[in-house]
Amino acid sequence: MKQISVLLGLALSVASPAFAQNASEIARVQAGQSCPGCNLFQADLSYLDLPDVDVSGARLRQADLSLATMNRANFTRTNLSIANLFGARFTAASFAYADMSRVTAVGAYFGGADLTGARLDGANLSGAEMAATRGLTQSQLDRACGDESTQLPAGLSISPCR
Repeated sequence: MKQISVLLGLALSVASPAFAQNASEIARVQAGQSCPGCNLFQADLSYLDLPDVDVSGARLRQADLSLATMNRANFTRTNLSIANLFGARFTAASFAYADMSRVTAVGAYFGGADLTGARLDGANLSGAEMAATRGLTQSQLDRACGDESTQLPAGLSISPCR
């Protein structure tokens, strides 16, 4: 009897859609529509121009936003962990309290973006343009890495990636 309940529990946890991506929600965002709180796990938003899109509170874990332009986008409290932000543009976007742990933001542009409370643990910010960001602190940068071409607000520094 114990084996049956263990197997049933395992089957339910595997069948649970809680972690699966939602294709219709991904398509909605790819079409330029906002989708706050949506499950966009592993979404491919690369190369897209998505101004003013609101994905606040969404799950964009492991998503590909490389070379996307998402100016004035709302990523507040969004899970962007392990996402690829390579070369993307986020002018005046809000990343307030977003989980950006282990993102690859090599060469990304964050001009005027709000990074208040964003989690940057293990983020690669090499070559990122962050000089005009708001809310960025040394404590956040101490958990990330970059290189000599990473541009930061005056008085802030970043350790080199290894």
